[in-house]
Amino acid sequence: MPEQTALPAPAPGSVPVAGAAAPVPPAPDVRDGGPRRRGARRHRWPVVVPFFAFLAVCFGLPAGTMVYGAFTVVDSATGDGRFSTENVSGSLSGAYATGLTGSVELSLVTALLATVIGTLIAQAVVSSPRPGLRGVVVSAGGVLANFSGAPLAFAFIATLGTTGTVTQLFHLDRTGFSLYSFTGLVLAYLYFMVPLMVVTVLPALDGLRSQWQEAAASCGATRGQYWLHVGIPVLTPSLLGGAVLMFGTAFASHATAAVMVGSSQPLITIQIANALNGNVLVGQENLALAMSLNMVVIALLVMAVQIPLQRRSTRWLG
Repeated sequence: MPEQTALPAPAPGSVPVAGAAAPVPPAPDVRDGGPRRRGARRHRWPVVVPFFAFLAVCFGLPAGTMVYGAFTVVDSATGDGRFSTENVSGSLSGAYATGLTGSVELSLVTALLATVIGTLIAQAVVSSPRPGLRGVVVSAGGVLANFSGAPLAFAFIATLGTTGTVTQLFHLDRTGFSLYSFTGLVLAYLYFMVPLMVVTVLPALDGLRSQWQEAAASCGATRGQYWLHVGIPVLTPSLLGGAVLMFGTAFASHATAAVMVGSSQPLITIQIANALNGNVLVGQENLALAMSLNMVVIALLVMAVQIPLQRRSTRWLG
C-alpha cells in the first residue's frame, strides 16, 4: 500500500482546500458552565431575594433582638443598658434551672414513650392485610397530631380532671391519680405525639424491602432474628430521628401545659411567659430572652442531631 503522508495544517486566514480535512475548532471552556449557565445563575438571584428578605425579617431580626436582650442589663435608675452575662447566668440557676431541667425531663420521657408506642402502631398498620386501615390511621394521625394547645387541655380537664367524666366514673381520685401532675402532662403530650410519630415512621417502615425478610428466612433466620439483625439496625437512624423530633415537639409545647397545670409544674416555657408578662417580677423581660436563648441552643443541638440521622435513613431506605 502507498504510504500516507499527513497534510500540513493550513495557515491562519487561508481558505481550506477541497478534499482536505477542516480544522477542528477548540472546545469551549466549560469549567464555569458556559455563558448560558452563568446567565441562568444571574437570573435566579432575583427570584430568591424575597425568600432571604423573609428570613431576615421573620427570623434574623427576632433572633438578633433576643441575643441582644439576653446579654443586656438595664439600669433601673438611669435606664441605660450595658453588656453583661447576668441574665444568662441567672437563667441557668435557681428556679429557672429547675424549669429547664423539668422541660428536658418531660420531653425525654414523652419522646421515648411516643417513639415506642408510635412505632408499634405503625408496624401493625404496615403489616395489616386491610389496605383501608392505612388511610384511616394516616388521616386520624394527621388530625390528632395537630390537636394540641388549649383545646386539648380543656378536653383532658373535662375527661380526667378532678370532676372529669372518667375520673368520676372509675373513681380515679381514690387511686391518687392527678391530671395536674407530671404524669398528667405526659398523658396529655402523648395524645398528640403518638399520632405524629406514627405518621413520621410509616415511610421508614415502608422502606423495608420484603426481599430482605425472604432472604433472611431462606437462610434459616426466624422473624425475631430478622428484626434483631436486619430490621432494627436499618430503622435505627429513622427511629432516632423520630425520637429527636418528638423531643423538640414536647420541648417547645406551651399552651397545653399552661392551661392544664399553670405554674404548679416547673417548665421553662411557662417561666418565660411569666417573666414576659411580669407575673412574678416586673422588668424581667431580658431574663426571659436569656431563657429563650437557652431553648434556642437546645433546639439547635436537636437539629444538629436530627439532620445527619435523616440523611442516613434516606440513604438506607430511599
